[in-house]
Amino acid sequence: MMYNDLLARSFSKHEKKKLGYGAFFGCLLIALSFCTVFKPYLGPLPALNLKQSMAAGFKMLMVRDTSGSYSKPLAPLTHLSETNTSSSQETVKAAKIVTDKMEPVTNKTEPVIKKMEPLCNVTERRGDICNINGDVRIQGNSSSVFLVSSEMSILAGNNNSWSIRPYARKGDRAAMSLTKEWSVKLSGRNEIPTCNKNHSVPAILFSQGGYTGNHFHDFTDVVIPLYLTSRQYNGEVQFLITDKRPWWIAKFEAILKNLSRYELIDIDKEEEVHCFPSVVVGLKRDVKELSIDPSKNSYSMSDFKEFLRSCYSLKNANAIKLRDGQRKKPQLLIISRKRTRSFTNIGEITKMASRLGYKVTAAEPTMNVAKFAELVNSCDVLMGVHGAGLANVVFLPKNAILIQVVPFGGFEWLARTYYGEPTKDMNVKYLEYKISTKESTLVQQYPPDHVVFKDPYSIQKQGWIAFKSVYLDKQNVKLDVNRFRTTLVKALELLHR
Repeated sequence: MMYNDLLARSFSKHEKKKLGYGAFFGCLLIALSFCTVFKPYLGPLPALNLKQSMAAGFKMLMVRDTSGSYSKPLAPLTHLSETNTSSSQETVKAAKIVTDKMEPVTNKTEPVIKKMEPLCNVTERRGDICNINGDVRIQGNSSSVFLVSSEMSILAGNNNSWSIRPYARKGDRAAMSLTKEWSVKLSGRNEIPTCNKNHSVPAILFSQGGYTGNHFHDFTDVVIPLYLTSRQYNGEVQFLITDKRPWWIAKFEAILKNLSRYELIDIDKEEEVHCFPSVVVGLKRDVKELSIDPSKNSYSMSDFKEFLRSCYSLKNANAIKLRDGQRKKPQLLIISRKRTRSFTNIGEITKMASRLGYKVTAAEPTMNVAKFAELVNSCDVLMGVHGAGLANVVFLPKNAILIQVVPFGGFEWLARTYYGEPTKDMNVKYLEYKISTKESTLVQQYPPDHVVFKDPYSIQKQGWIAFKSVYLDKQNVKLDVNRFRTTLVKALELLHR
């Protein structure tokens, strides 16, 4: 009462009313300040689920997030009663158990799924190639290659099957139609055949189909790609051959034995399922003909030529270097042909070259690669009309010279692509001689105003078969020895450098 009396005497009725309003607005200001400060920590209130613990008379406020898939309790609120301490402790323990049960599982071990790159690369221009590591099983009679997959493995791109023709001339329909198709599959253990024969070394599966038998294609489509693919294994690799041609194996026996220490397997005829730790299906191939790009591979054409020297025990590493007064003659080898694009006056060519100081030999390549490789390696200048025989350039020593005689009919692109460009990577010098119309035997078969002479490109537009039937199959060459003499003189000058 004393406090109320003092308050009544100190303030008038009007002043007390003003004081009440001030207090009200002061409280409102404090509340607004509080909300402003703590606004970042506040969020929309979820639906509240109030649960009462009957054990000790406590109440606990549980907050359930209705947008999620589980309930997450907040910490229990302050006790409403503190009359029973032991009951309080038991209730807290009970609340903790409930809380723990309702927490999301965060430490559960998830299965590790291994993401695998696609088994096969089908983007290369020259040939599709599959590099397969793991439990690889090959069933020859069904032309199938299987990789046992784990349930915890997935493939990038979600592709698990490929169709591969293991020959390195992709895009050439004629060549690929002569090559057997193989399937490469990623399969479960229960979906593939059981192993009959286990191997401890990797395998390479490649075809002897396509254009094999043509000396140029033997090298550019098979031998060089096989070297590029298998050399890294240092002989510890098993060759699996599809489209087997026994005569081809005999022809390149020395090369095959130097690339693999194991007997070749004709996989097409195998009834057993062969199992390997890794398999390459197809062969690596450079885009250019008769070439290896050292910037993209571990080897170069110089390395390949050294490999050939080793395979065939070739003696000459370098061509002759001529000096004034030197008695030793440079060796000239003329590639002769019996059927088409042959020299009809090879005797005249030989006499003219001999007068210039060459020691001349004329020979046609045979199936005996070792013998012909030795002959090519012994010469300093190799000449011939555009054709497969010029592929023997790979046996020439360093700084030797290749002279390509280009027939009439628009061969410039073929000549440059097949032999002109590749010599740059072989340490071989290149000369080209384009024959005139008069040096072609086509003048004996067609009148001077015929389209064959007037517009060779119109023949080319008709397709390869039309072009080949005229300019490759019907044409021989009678060199104008006086005109050609300049080219042989140029070769002598190069041997002096």
